[in-house]
Amino acid sequence: MTQDSIKTQFRQDDRSAAATAHAVLRQDPHALRDTKEKNLEIAIGHEVRAFRKKLGITGADLASATGISLGMLSKIENGNTSPSLTTLQSLARALGVPVTAFFRRFEEVRNAVFVKAGEGVEIERRGTRAGHQYNLLGHIGNSASGVQVEPYLITLTADSDVFPAFQHDGMEFIYMLEGEVQYRHGDKLYTMLPGDSLFFDADARHGPEVLVHLPIRFLSIISYPDRYDGG
Repeated sequence: MTQDSIKTQFRQDDRSAAATAHAVLRQDPHALRDTKEKNLEIAIGHEVRAFRKKLGITGADLASATGISLGMLSKIENGNTSPSLTTLQSLARALGVPVTAFFRRFEEVRNAVFVKAGEGVEIERRGTRAGHQYNLLGHIGNSASGVQVEPYLITLTADSDVFPAFQHDGMEFIYMLEGEVQYRHGDKLYTMLPGDSLFFDADARHGPEVLVHLPIRFLSIISYPDRYDGG
């Protein structure tokens, strides 16, 4: 294979990787929701569609079960009309939810947690020992996303013969701030320096295995479904 053909192959691989990433990461992190999201009609329509899809039924199925025309149902789901209380009751019965469930998105409060430098809550996690400090930087329970997120600032200042190993549901993201560590995930070791990151399935055993250069500080962000009960 010639040098030009190798370069061409690399360009094709890069385009393929970019296309794959674009297909997977469909959410634009910089996009703003339509301001109509705050409107009651939009909120109701969103919930009706979400409950219908959760049941795995089509719009035609729901229209037939409620006696509402498919065209009217489409207008309701798209937030283009204000459904009557009678219509909402019919939809609620067909979907098996209380009428109040349709107002959840409209009434829901979006929270934020601000933590000043050095004010994170120091906690003990399984495997915590002297010289291993875990600061929880914030937590929001019962969020609209259905996902729990735990952001930690982890500081390792003392060497130890036995290092904590973790294994739990969800995903975890680690970003190195200071020092050098060999971090295990499953059967692989990753040498991590400031600026390096590691994103992984937390169901595999993981944790810092070799503390190469102390002190070590890194961010650890753990996310898991609301149904997660610890471990």
